[in-house]
Amino acid sequence: MALIRLDKLLSNRTSHSRSEIKGVLKKGCVRVDGVTECRGDCKVDPDVQEITLNGKPLVGQSHVCIILNKPQGYICATEDRMHKTVLDLLPKELRVKGLFPAGRLDVDSTGLVLLTDDGDLAHRMLAPKSHVPKYYLVKLTRPCRPEDAARLAQGLELGDGTKCLPAEAKALEGVKNYALICLHEGKYHQVKHMFAALGNHVETLHRVAVGGMFLPEKLGSGACIEVLHKDVENMLKSGNFGSVYERIVTNFSSYLINAGQ
Repeated sequence: MALIRLDKLLSNRTSHSRSEIKGVLKKGCVRVDGVTECRGDCKVDPDVQEITLNGKPLVGQSHVCIILNKPQGYICATEDRMHKTVLDLLPKELRVKGLFPAGRLDVDSTGLVLLTDDGDLAHRMLAPKSHVPKYYLVKLTRPCRPEDAARLAQGLELGDGTKCLPAEAKALEGVKNYALICLHEGKYHQVKHMFAALGNHVETLHRVAVGGMFLPEKLGSGACIEVLHKDVENMLKSGNFGSVYERIVTNFSSYLINAGQ
């Protein structure tokens, strides 16, 4: 990353205003490679140098990536007049400028949402040609039958003529009316519409993984965790339905609790 003024970096990577940043610098709250730095015009390289504020490493040395376990009632947007947004769930120290949700979940759906300020990463993750798989734990009104999974695997056509890409699905063994489904696209309310076309109804939907990135089993509803940018690259991997299925079955109780169910 190119050199950047320290005060500009602090402005980009914290919720502090410019006037507040001058104050924290004067108080000696900022250190660069262990040395107190009070000059806002000091040039730094956040990809190489360690920069701390009040003893804590500066969030997002280059770009910020946060995994959030979204609860019901919040929308995936940066602002909204009607609902609270996923950004409202972040603690103050993670509310850096430029954050946005990379992708969306319906207001009544829960689970993994990536928040980042990296537009390039979001584009690669969401681009239709990428076909990044998204895995959902769904509770249905009735069981997902083998014939339902077979129809989904063929590529279902919805009642309005919309054609869906082939999707993998399988009922969870030993768990009544729960199933895991994997999509490679993101049409509006797609999971709900697909099961409706099969004569079933989605009662709850919880996203548990995107590509090779899993929602941490112990991350509670509404909680979030910052992850390294290189780890988020796992989201761009194809994943494996069988291994994801086994992980969900093994940790089903944890996922159910952390889905708020």
